Amino acid sequence: MSTSTKETQGAPAIEMLRPAPAAKKRRKAMKRGELELFTRQLATMVSAGIPLLECLGIQCEQAESKAFARVLGTVIADIRGGLDLSRALAKHPKIFPAVYVSMIKAGESSGQLDEILVRLAEYLEASAKLRREIKAAMTYPVVSLFLVFGITAFLMIVIVPRFKEIFDGLGVELPGVTKAVMALSITLRDQFLLSAAVIGVMVTAFVLWKRTPNGIRAVDRFRFAMPVLGPLFKKVALSRFARTFSTMVKSGVPILGALEIVAETAGNSQISEAVRKAMDSVRQGDSLATPLSREPVFPPMVVRMIGIGERSGSLDALLEKISEFYDQQVEAEVKSLTSLIEPLLIAVMGIVVGGIVLAIFLPIMKLQEALTPK
Repeated sequence: MSTSTKETQGAPAIEMLRPAPAAKKRRKAMKRGELELFTRQLATMVSAGIPLLECLGIQCEQAESKAFARVLGTVIADIRGGLDLSRALAKHPKIFPAVYVSMIKAGESSGQLDEILVRLAEYLEASAKLRREIKAAMTYPVVSLFLVFGITAFLMIVIVPRFKEIFDGLGVELPGVTKAVMALSITLRDQFLLSAAVIGVMVTAFVLWKRTPNGIRAVDRFRFAMPVLGPLFKKVALSRFARTFSTMVKSGVPILGALEIVAETAGNSQISEAVRKAMDSVRQGDSLATPLSREPVFPPMVVRMIGIGERSGSLDALLEKISEFYDQQVEAEVKSLTSLIEPLLIAVMGIVVGGIVLAIFLPIMKLQEALTPK
C-alpha cells in the first residue's frame, strides 16, 4: 500500500487533529498499555483493508490520552506530507522504540504491513504480560521491605529513646549491644533531618552512579547474582532477547540490523555487550552461535538452538521456542517466588525487630537478676 494511495483513500476520513469530545477527560500522560492496544487495533483495521490514514485517524480520535493523540496527529500530518509510516513514527522515539520502527519499515519494504503489525502486536502483548508477571513477583517483597523499614524506624525513633530515660533513672549498666542501639536511636531522633539528608545524598549518589557505564554493568551483574531473584531476572532477560530477535528476523529485518536493535533493547548490559561482540564476528562471516558460546550469560541450550536454527534456516522459529520456554519458566518461578521470599522476609524482620527488642530487654533481665534474692 503506497503512501500516495493512503493519502487518496484516507483524505476524507477524519479531521484527525481536532480533539474528540471526550478529550477533556483524558490524562495528559500516555497510559500504560496504550501502545499495545493501538498496535492491535491498527493491525486489525489494516488487515481488514481500511486505508492507513483512516486507521490512524480513528485511533487518533479514540486515543485515551492527549499525549498519544497529539503524537498520532503529528504522524498523520507527516504521512500526508509524503513520509512513510516508519519515518513518521521514528520522529517519536519515546513512544515508538527502535524495534517498533524497524519492524514497520520491514513491513513497508516487503508489502506485508498487515502481517508485520500482527506480529508486532503479539510481541508487545507478550512483553507486557512478562512485565506484569515480574511486577506481581516484586510487589510482595517490596511492600514487605517497606513495612520492615517502617516498623524499625518507629521502634528506633519513638520507642527505644523512652527506655533510655528509664535505664538512666535506674542507673543500670547497659550491655554493649544496648548502648549501640540506644546511641543509634538517639542520633536518629535528635538528628532526624541530618540523618534523612545523609540517606538522601547516599541514595542520590547511588542513582547517579548507577547511570554510569561502570554502574550499569555492576548493577546488572548483581541482578543476575542475587539469591532467589537472580535466576528470575536472567530468564526474563533471555526471554526478551529471544523474543525481540525472533520477531525482527521473522519480519525480514537484516540480521545485523536485528542484532543492533536487540543489543539496544536487551535491558541488560551483559547481554548487550555479548550481542555486540557477536555482531563483529557475524560481519567477518562467522556464525552467530560461535561468539555467543563464549559468553557465560548465554546457557548452552540457547547457543545450541541458535546454532541449529542457523544451519537449518529456521532461526526465527527456534528463537521463538527459546522465548516460549523462558516465558514458561518465568511464569512457574513467579508462582513459587512468594513461598520462597516469605520465609526470608520473616527471617529479616525477626532479626531486625528481634535484635532491637533483645537489646532493650537485656538490661531489664540483668536488673531482674540483680534484684532477685539468692
